[in-house]
Amino acid sequence: MVEYRNHFAFIWRQLNKVRWLVLSLVFSLLVLLPFVHVYQTYVAAHAYDLLAPGERQLYDVMEVLTAPFVDDPVEDLDAVKGSTWSGRLFGLKLSDPLAAAGQMAAGLTVYSPFLLTALIPILATLVLGRFFCGWLCPATLLYELNTNLGILLNWLGLRTGMRRFERRLKYAVLGVGLVACTVSGSVLVAAVYPPAILGRELYYAAAHGGLGVGALFFLATLLFDLLVARRGFCRYLCPGGALYSWLGRYRLLRIQRNVLACNDCTKCNAICEFGLNPLRDNFGQECNNCTACIAVCPTNALSFRWQVTDMPNQGPGHLGPRYRREQQSQNPTRGEA
Repeated sequence: MVEYRNHFAFIWRQLNKVRWLVLSLVFSLLVLLPFVHVYQTYVAAHAYDLLAPGERQLYDVMEVLTAPFVDDPVEDLDAVKGSTWSGRLFGLKLSDPLAAAGQMAAGLTVYSPFLLTALIPILATLVLGRFFCGWLCPATLLYELNTNLGILLNWLGLRTGMRRFERRLKYAVLGVGLVACTVSGSVLVAAVYPPAILGRELYYAAAHGGLGVGALFFLATLLFDLLVARRGFCRYLCPGGALYSWLGRYRLLRIQRNVLACNDCTKCNAICEFGLNPLRDNFGQECNNCTACIAVCPTNALSFRWQVTDMPNQGPGHLGPRYRREQQSQNPTRGEA
């Protein structure tokens, strides 16, 4: 039985590496897809001889990359299109729930076909929690790299921002954003939502050779995280994060602490970018199941469980000094023995 638990503990600890791989693949696709679209346009136009030198170079590179996999680039490369805001994956149309909410608010109507494209992400969030924020959001990769930069700056003696704000602030941002969509008739929340911004800006860079104002906004979020609050935009201001947190409150897959194996080392709390308290079983709806706390735990005390609520505070870990002191104070004769 012990060997069985150790086997699963090893698997849980590798999940954070898998998550980084998934984030890297998603970001790479987000970079590649605009170039694929431009390449398809060139092929469909049958105008290779009319292309500028830089456009010909793009055509040639994309042809080399895609030729082994497709016969007709115009048709075959349509399998994956769009971005994490809204796109198509092998014929399945998917949209960010915030995209659907923004569209309904802007149009003051429910467009069922578009709402259905958000159904799978919504159901997946109800089961897996804020998996999009932790496992798929292309901005998460850059934000976590930004956190590593902050750690490096701290090591060099340069202080970074560690302020804390009210977590419910992002729900106000979500509410104000949806009201703005209603008043304007446009999906304005996309202008302040990092995954949507990255999708647009990468397309601008590929198709038009430049960046829009969204790139400056995203840079501002990175500086906010670095100089004001660690992962501050995701924690306190992201409207999509608010929506996913609300849905994630009811998730079925949760990280749980095995108090018998916990030694109260606090590494799980230190690694959590959202400032949660795994050490005392306080994960809450903000947890995105990123598994960073599982990966860093030296005693394999954290793992996934199927349950509808978090465990209440189980107290100090049984392998930690605080638990031993409490036990000795309650049983002085045993402590003397």
